Amino acid sequence: MNHCTLIAGPCVIESASLLDTVARQLVDINRRLGTDIIFKASFDKANRTSIHSFRGPGLERGLQMLGDVKEKYGLRILTDIHEAWQAQPAGEVCDVLQIPAFLCRQTDLLVAAARTGRTVNIKKAQFLSGRDMRYPVEKALEAGAGEVWLTERGNMMGYNNLVVDFRNIPDMLDIVPTVIMDCTHSVQRPGGSDGKTGGDRRFVPQMALAAKAFGATGWFFEVHPDPDRGLSDAANMLELDKLEGLINELIR
Repeated sequence: MNHCTLIAGPCVIESASLLDTVARQLVDINRRLGTDIIFKASFDKANRTSIHSFRGPGLERGLQMLGDVKEKYGLRILTDIHEAWQAQPAGEVCDVLQIPAFLCRQTDLLVAAARTGRTVNIKKAQFLSGRDMRYPVEKALEAGAGEVWLTERGNMMGYNNLVVDFRNIPDMLDIVPTVIMDCTHSVQRPGGSDGKTGGDRRFVPQMALAAKAFGATGWFFEVHPDPDRGLSDAANMLELDKLEGLINELIR
């Protein structure tokens, strides 16, 4: 068994059939590689660029669908929450609650997630350094969180672009033992594609390998069987059929 933290799944819950397709592939990868990939999908994309963008099925239906994946495939589940009241119901279904990067300083959100007893994964804001993340971690730990992870996803580089300073990874490892590289969101070009976020998935493998060189203990990939037809983050998601080869390269 490989003990790195691996997270993968579609950006947003589009349909039950998409969840089944991805979950089956993750189960197969886990069996072949001895990994324990955590299944990720969002029930609501509350921070889409445009009000007309697809957001997902919402909390109640989304958690039901994630619960079905957990029961059917035996995968651990991660989802993101955007408001404090969502923490308790999400924590009843999910093993890991994720705090979005733009919201990582929101005290009430961090406290609510911590009080569920679930692992809290805090994504580093695009406007903060790795060292700044000790304060969100303190909030979660002092609220009773048993385990807190941090995730690197790049910093704003002017308008509509991100750059990854990989020095943030060892800086965050000084704060928590689990630091994950978000390899797909880090290739985004926020708001840079005519009312939606653009990006370039070609660089996802390089992001993953560079993060390994800097000591990352885990990797996060948004995946889709046909990313260009995805309803959120289409430009950044990795093709599902390329996931196993990349994970194998990272863990061997």
